[in-house]
Amino acid sequence: MSVPETHWARRPERGSGWLMRLTARAIRLLGRRPLTPLVQLIVLYFYATGRQSRQAIAQYQQRLAAYNRRDDLFPARLAVYRQYLMFAEILLDKLDAWRGKITPDHLDIDDPDGVHAKLIGSQGRGQILVCAHIGNLEVCRALAEHNRAMRLTVLVHSHNAVRFNQVLTDAGASSLNLVQVSTLDAGAMLELSQRIERGEWLAIAGDRIPLTGNRTIPVDFLGAQAPLPQGPWLLAGLLRCPVNVLLCTRQGKHYRLTLRRLSDSVTWTRNSRENEIRRCAQRYADTLAEVCRQAPLQWFNFYPFWNHHA
Repeated sequence: MSVPETHWARRPERGSGWLMRLTARAIRLLGRRPLTPLVQLIVLYFYATGRQSRQAIAQYQQRLAAYNRRDDLFPARLAVYRQYLMFAEILLDKLDAWRGKITPDHLDIDDPDGVHAKLIGSQGRGQILVCAHIGNLEVCRALAEHNRAMRLTVLVHSHNAVRFNQVLTDAGASSLNLVQVSTLDAGAMLELSQRIERGEWLAIAGDRIPLTGNRTIPVDFLGAQAPLPQGPWLLAGLLRCPVNVLLCTRQGKHYRLTLRRLSDSVTWTRNSRENEIRRCAQRYADTLAEVCRQAPLQWFNFYPFWNHHA
């Protein structure tokens, strides 16, 4: 099955590599405040030239407000533009995370299931963390790089963000614990299984439909049916390990780390697989919806999420 041109992974990376690096260096030298007008101007350009992205964000905002019956979730004026601005702020926070300016003292942990203690201890077999494009997961990745007790491998599709990833690398980001999800063949699966047995944890996004095939499952998200990938739950079943949700959102000058246990073990038979995956995916969608309500401007899906052809 071919990937439609509107698929999120087909979107070309926008922005000049040299301008990104120049802006990052200027912020490092001068600080963020003096360059705020420049950042706002850059954001205004992307806002003005990204019609489909604007429409997708507006759709998300409308669904979230209606789902929660709260018209006050978003600013009364320029709500979509403000979500673009928040995206830019989060990108700058990612640079700060790798420069050591965001530390564990900046984290407020919401973890009723005790997942965090197991993560930082990394004792026994590893587990899976299902994440989302909300807030700033680079905070978790950067902290893991500086804490040898945390062994975290991130499954990514980074081919459409090469230039910004280079900026992160310049800021100190490491690519040692990254695995491309677009190349998960038998050899890669064997490697992931070995990582789990060594006590490593795997982080994978649960809000991006796969590049190829029909491996999606419909769930109710913000009051409408949306496709989510089956991949995280299939992976959890194949590796026979617990699966959790990990979301990291900005709350003022701090970040809230939301951790939830979804399942101690994802298991199925041929007859029960679809129902089990649907159950896990729906629980994940419900958790994501709640965190979106808490941080409404921080879910960064710039494509038509509820359109199964996208």
